[in-house]
Amino acid sequence: MTSAPQKKAVLYRMVMPKHICPYGINARWLLRRRGYAVEDHWLTTREETDAFKAQHDVQTTPQIFIDGRRIGGHDDLRRYLGLKVRDPGATSYVPVLAVFAVAALLALSISWLTLAPLIGILTVERFIAAAMMLLAMLKLQDVDRFATMFLNYDLLARRLPPYGKAYPFLELGAGTLMLTHSLSWLSIPVALFIGGIGAVSVFKAVYIDGRELKCACVGGNSNVPLGFVSLTENVMMVAMALWMLAGI
Repeated sequence: MTSAPQKKAVLYRMVMPKHICPYGINARWLLRRRGYAVEDHWLTTREETDAFKAQHDVQTTPQIFIDGRRIGGHDDLRRYLGLKVRDPGATSYVPVLAVFAVAALLALSISWLTLAPLIGILTVERFIAAAMMLLAMLKLQDVDRFATMFLNYDLLARRLPPYGKAYPFLELGAGTLMLTHSLSWLSIPVALFIGGIGAVSVFKAVYIDGRELKCACVGGNSNVPLGFVSLTENVMMVAMALWMLAGI
């Protein structure tokens, strides 16, 4: 009994002294994983790459050929193999969920190290404070872009644009002080202020005006839709501040 001949694919990818195409590496891995014998051709100079593109009338590399037919680039290969291709413009809650998941792990870790109950009010406080700090960190990666995106819906930032640039620092400072239970006289008013204005702004933009916007909550590059998650961020800040105020 003879075995079926192995499937073959031809791959052209850039492998230069100062640049190795990551999509080419991934394409080779996908093909081999699906049982293809890969004929791997390296394009080692810019001239060689440009000549290849002109010959095959393509704009990008890598390029994959199967059974003598050009499949296309990396994303085309994924489609050919029946794999999902990410839409860079699609909305996604993944960034916020990642922040909340990491904040929860940090809160649990701190409670574990301090011998505090893992399930309790103190852990919840730490979760909210850690989430505030992580969200502020994402905004601080590009303050100008965040502030510009923030102007789309924040009521105070529209009247006072510098507030948009100050917001990440206020959120980070309040979260840090709340995590350590320091200077409550400062952290509580700040959290009430920015959280309250944020909650009202999001509620008005989404639930009253019916606008479809992207949330600036995880920075200015996100595709997170403005809505429930954004409102939750602000409500958590207000709830934390009120809880701490009640405990003073």
